[in-house]
Amino acid sequence: MRSQLNLPDKDDTSDIQSDQNMYGGILTYAHFPHFNCFNPEFYDDKEIDIAIVGAPFDTGVSYRPGARFGPEAIRSSARRLGEIAVDKKHKGKKYPLDPYDSTTHDFKIIDCGDVAMTPFDNRIALNQLYRGIRAIHKHNPGSASRAHPKTITMGGDHTITLMALKSISERLGKPVKVIHFDSHIDTWDPTVLGGGVTDYMKLNHGTFLHYAHELGYITNKGNFHVGIRAPLIDSLYDSEHDSECGFSIIRASDIDKVGVQGIVKTLKEALGTEDPVYISVDIDVLDPSTAPGTGTMEIGGFTGRELLSILNGLKGINLVGADVVEVSPPYDTNSEITSLAATSVIDSFLQLMVIQVSN
Repeated sequence: MRSQLNLPDKDDTSDIQSDQNMYGGILTYAHFPHFNCFNPEFYDDKEIDIAIVGAPFDTGVSYRPGARFGPEAIRSSARRLGEIAVDKKHKGKKYPLDPYDSTTHDFKIIDCGDVAMTPFDNRIALNQLYRGIRAIHKHNPGSASRAHPKTITMGGDHTITLMALKSISERLGKPVKVIHFDSHIDTWDPTVLGGGVTDYMKLNHGTFLHYAHELGYITNKGNFHVGIRAPLIDSLYDSEHDSECGFSIIRASDIDKVGVQGIVKTLKEALGTEDPVYISVDIDVLDPSTAPGTGTMEIGGFTGRELLSILNGLKGINLVGADVVEVSPPYDTNSEITSLAATSVIDSFLQLMVIQVSN
């Protein structure tokens, strides 16, 4: 016997009013709410504690392009994340902090969408991104006890990190410490990587940390590269210059010597709990078997579990901003494992920020 189907009234739309679902709809990261974060009219009355923002830019790459489509792919891989409205069975009990469960925290997480970045002029595009992130930082946080919105930027190639660091250091009024997860050092000599024919060519995804140091956006010491394994261009100069830019190196192979906990211990002892920290994750820090959809792959990288374990172990640092970059969907597998990895990285960022903001 087939049970009788009781359909709603033909004018009842109560069950289809959501503009997002697991398979389709207007997409934001993990179905977080969205508004135009770049409109000055909203600075005072639209509160932001954590902003997720896309930077669709890939004209600063030295090898394979495609990362301009990274933000879209990362959001797509985050469809299964998000708040599900359920009646809590255990009334009165305190649930653990969960970025996707608004009953466990009191702050605003907003997907600001993508900054409109022109593909025709890097100088204009990067300035557009700077102005976009600066606009986000002008919003009021959800509580007077919180100094400013925190940003999580989805790249885009790694050049975009410079603009995030610029806006954050200006907002704080001081430089920040950087944890840079990557297979490449990205403090390369701009006259070598880029050719130095014009200033336009000098700024790219392999030189942005050189400029971040030169312009005073990052501290003179206490910064870390994690996961390095790519060859240097000039083995003597590059190492010395990288140190001058304030970086120490934890190589990918070091995880076989000291393990995840050894890396976490080194980072936390150097970073402390007060100094502002920015984390930048180039997805090529992962081994190509885990993240093939990226611009410049290097064999011998971390597994996804190792990277997430390190990030999650950094609970307690003063994380003021973060990004995940170099996700290039045209080179990903049919299963989209690279964008899925990036989605999980952002999940770890959110966990660190929720813990920090709520405590």
